Amino acid sequence: MVNDRGASVRQRRVSAELRILRQAKDLTCQQVADALDWSVSKVSRMETGIRGLFPDDVAALLGYLEAPSKLREQLLTLVREGDKLNWIQIGRGIPSDWKDLVRIENEAIALYNYESQVVPGLLQTGDYATAVIRACSLQHAEGAASQLVRTRMGRQALLSRYNGPSLDVIIDEMALRRPIGEPGVMHRQLRHLLNMANRPRINIRVLPFEVGAHPGLEGAFLLLEFDAQPPLVHQNNRGTGGFLEEGRHVARAKLEWRMLGSMALSPEDSLRLIAEIAGEMPTC
Repeated sequence: MVNDRGASVRQRRVSAELRILRQAKDLTCQQVADALDWSVSKVSRMETGIRGLFPDDVAALLGYLEAPSKLREQLLTLVREGDKLNWIQIGRGIPSDWKDLVRIENEAIALYNYESQVVPGLLQTGDYATAVIRACSLQHAEGAASQLVRTRMGRQALLSRYNGPSLDVIIDEMALRRPIGEPGVMHRQLRHLLNMANRPRINIRVLPFEVGAHPGLEGAFLLLEFDAQPPLVHQNNRGTGGFLEEGRHVARAKLEWRMLGSMALSPEDSLRLIAEIAGEMPTC
C-alpha cells in the first residue's frame, strides 16, 4: 500500500529483507529489473522504503529471489498490514523487535533516549549490560541471555561510524546511583559515560533527584529522527517492545523530551555529578 506518510516500520522491515535477499543471491538491481521487466528505480525504491510496497510486486520479487516460504508469508503479511501504524511485539526469548531496532537505529540521523532505571543501552559497558540482562532475563537460558548481551554491544557500533547519528540522552539520577553488578562494575560504567561524553555527537544529561515528579515517570523511551522518513518512538518494557508511529505518540514523546530537557542538569553539571557518583562507587 502507498501512503503519504513515508514508509511504516513494517514496510521498512520488508524493504530491508528484500535488499538482504538480493545481495545474498549476488544480484544487482539492474539484473533483478531485467528479469522482472521493471525499471531499476522501482527495484531501488522497493529496497529503500522511500515509497510504499504493493503485495503483487513483493510476491513477484520474493519468488524470483527464491525466498523461503515462511519468510515469504511473514513479509507478505507485513506488506498487507503496511498502512497500520505502531508495531508492538510480545514474546519470550530474544526480543523479536531488536533486529529491527538495530537496523532502524542505523538509518537514523538523531537519537533521543530517556532512561529512568538503567544506563542507556548504547552507552553500557559489557559487564554492566551482562548484569542488567541477567537480572531481567528470568525466563531466558544462559545462552539466550549471552546473545542478548552480544546484540546490545553490537548496537553500539553505530556510534563509531563517521556518519553515525547524534545521541542525546537524559538519565535519571537513580539509574546512576543504583549499584548494578559486582563491585567495580558501576564505577567502570560511570567512567565510561564520562569518556563517551567527550565524543562530539554524544550529549549526556542527568535528571536530578530534586526534580520530583516529572513526565518520565511513565517509563523510558527512544525517539528516532530520520533524513527522509517520519520520526519513530521505540519503547520496551516487561517483554513488550515495539515502535510507535502515530503522530499523537510522536508528538507526546517530543513534548516529554522537551520537558525533561528543561528539568535536567546542563551537560557540564551532569558530568560533574557523574564523576562525583563514580568517586563514591567501589573500584573493585
